Amino acid sequence: MNGVAAPAPSPTAAAVAVELRGLTKRYGRKAALDGVELTVPAGAIFGFLGPNGAGKTTTLRILAGLARPTSGSARILGHDVVREAKAVHALMGYLPDVPGFYKWMTADEFLDLAGRLFGLPSPVLHERKDALLDLAGLAGVTTRVGGYSRGMKQRLGVAQALINAPRILLLDEPTSALDPIGRREVLEMIAALAGRTTVFFSTHILADVERVCDTVAVLAKGKVVEQAAIDELKARHGGAQRVVIEVDDPARLEAALQGAAWSTAVTRDGHDLVVEVTDLNVAFLEVPALVAGLHLRLRRFEAAEASLEDAFIDLVDGEGS
Repeated sequence: MNGVAAPAPSPTAAAVAVELRGLTKRYGRKAALDGVELTVPAGAIFGFLGPNGAGKTTTLRILAGLARPTSGSARILGHDVVREAKAVHALMGYLPDVPGFYKWMTADEFLDLAGRLFGLPSPVLHERKDALLDLAGLAGVTTRVGGYSRGMKQRLGVAQALINAPRILLLDEPTSALDPIGRREVLEMIAALAGRTTVFFSTHILADVERVCDTVAVLAKGKVVEQAAIDELKARHGGAQRVVIEVDDPARLEAALQGAAWSTAVTRDGHDLVVEVTDLNVAFLEVPALVAGLHLRLRRFEAAEASLEDAFIDLVDGEGS
């Protein structure tokens, strides 16, 4: 899709989609954001995680130019969102947490209106509408928006946010009110944008982040407490190291594992034993030897994947939430 002309940032700035430095927003004595520091690389599908009330929507509103920071700075693709608002608006698309629609319009009419507000010439707008309706799964749908499901409305909202071919797309809790089918449809639409535009995706739904995001930041009480790739975040904060073992007589192995110096806890999960260990390398050496010594048959033995939920709770609880 063709972009909208905007002042070009420097090559260094172009490598960074979002940069927040000391970003603070106060409402009276309450700090919704408290010195937020964040850098989002261009091209990422970036998950902005946090519990309700953490400051996610406030951050998105500042980036979209709908609120001003009390102090600090926010930049999109090298442009200050306050001092260079016009350039920023040409580069971004935005979907709020509760989007509004004209219920009497069709999807085609709604996208046509959005495109004309951006001043798109008719040939470009026509081509872009067709592409976005197809991406949203709404091509050929003539039903008025008032008759849409929530999932259809959210997909139309994402399409509207893409009408100006933005280089960064800001999505505020785009799946929070959807049923499983609607969530899947919106997430598939977001995943299809990989490599085409930077997506800054705010949510508290961890499964959605794992499905579509490559890098995340966790916001708690107005501060970013961690930023990392998902695998790195889980490795740092995903709880104890665990191994999963399946043998033909789990009771005998369970009793033996209770006395192992490298095993801190053993629990049953169906036919499996889940063992918390102090050292995975030691466990991978000791478990086969222990199983062989008990003359058991080892059916499965693998490291358990760290949990993003455990990492999220560890980080948020660490802030006293």
